[in-house]
Amino acid sequence: MAVLGVQLVVTLLTATLMHRLAPHCSFARWLLCNGSLFRYKHPTEEELRALEGKPKPRGRKERWANGYSEEKPLSVPRDAPFQLETCPLTAVDALEAYYYVLGPVKETNIAVFWCLLAVAFSVKMFLVVTRLYFSAEEGGERSVCLTFAFLFLLLVMLVQVVQEDTLELGLEPGLASMTQNLEPLLKTRGWDWALPLVKLAIRIGLAFVGSMLGAFLTFPGLRLAQTHLDALSMSEDRPMLQFLLHTSFLAPLIILWLWTKPIARDFLHQAPLGEVPFSLLSDSAFDSLRLWVLVALCLLRLAMTRPHLQAYLCLAKARVEQLRREAGRIEAREIQRRVVRVYCYVTVVSLQYLTPLILTLNCTLLLKTLGGYSWGLGPVPMLSPAQSSAQDRLGGPGEDEAQQTAARIAGALGGLLTPLFLRAVLTFLIWWTAACQLLSSLFGLYFHRHLAGS
Repeated sequence: MAVLGVQLVVTLLTATLMHRLAPHCSFARWLLCNGSLFRYKHPTEEELRALEGKPKPRGRKERWANGYSEEKPLSVPRDAPFQLETCPLTAVDALEAYYYVLGPVKETNIAVFWCLLAVAFSVKMFLVVTRLYFSAEEGGERSVCLTFAFLFLLLVMLVQVVQEDTLELGLEPGLASMTQNLEPLLKTRGWDWALPLVKLAIRIGLAFVGSMLGAFLTFPGLRLAQTHLDALSMSEDRPMLQFLLHTSFLAPLIILWLWTKPIARDFLHQAPLGEVPFSLLSDSAFDSLRLWVLVALCLLRLAMTRPHLQAYLCLAKARVEQLRREAGRIEAREIQRRVVRVYCYVTVVSLQYLTPLILTLNCTLLLKTLGGYSWGLGPVPMLSPAQSSAQDRLGGPGEDEAQQTAARIAGALGGLLTPLFLRAVLTFLIWWTAACQLLSSLFGLYFHRHLAGS
């Protein structure tokens, strides 16, 4: 709710509730199909033939015997005494017009829109929290953010040159799929020279996004390391909780492992079981397993929210104990400030902990839908090149200029934003978010263990 806002959360929950209750309790179904409305059924052809006294010929020989070479349409007098039967209006009758105008295949997946909203609001929360560090006059938060942004910029450029045989982010196939559909559009306008520039612009854009994510996730990683150490010290007598805390802390490392091809996909394809390599999972099963692992790790981190936040709130007690070990006198207002600052800042700490989680979870859901993956519970959708034809881009002959322009833009975007390209971008965001979290949290462990006390 802190990420999306109260109104948007209530709207999403209401829409989700209405969507789930629609098959069981629908106001429109009750209004139209409660039995009070009835419709008239049209008379069948057999009934009309019976009124006319002309039975339907059984076969071709009988039609030829009666002098009819071809079966003519049946005609009856206008004053024929046929009766119309009634039947109550059903849900199938009410849906005929809807499915004629907009078929179920053409329906927009509104879940994609919700996930995109969640991603956009997550980035907004990153900007709001990071702006606090840049607005601070004292301290080196601004310098730390800029330093880590430059460091992550170098790292993200190195990641982009790693071969697909080592790190299967799918950037090369995604760019190839996008440029394959972009090349005909550029050649028709004589801009084929701009194709390498488009690839370079996408690479630079990904590097810029990676640098910004690194800057955004610097202080959340440092805070996560501090709360992780404090939560471990508070749960010394609870080994199961400590195991879950360690697993939650190493969740980004597991995500990085999932896309490292030699130790993930290749290992499961050629498992060293005996002398003969044995394949444990197919490609589609491994992709589905990877999605399930991402969702499970996000849920695990969500379950560990309370121990981390409680560990942060206990900083007030730690500060008071540290104050008692100091000599001299202190103002009463300063003691109050040291205690109050902790729980007044808990909302920011919550955003630092939950925003990367929400971003990763929604990118995972988008990867499943837009990337053409499956949960493994049904048939796997087949990926097509999705190359838009010229007729789709130009629109129909009866459309005006505005409609043709809209159809041309929609066709061009549909051809450029292919499932392979979207899969590459979303995979990169998920993997890079995990990498930034892991590096910043490991640096936070080193800082709080060896540098904070010095």
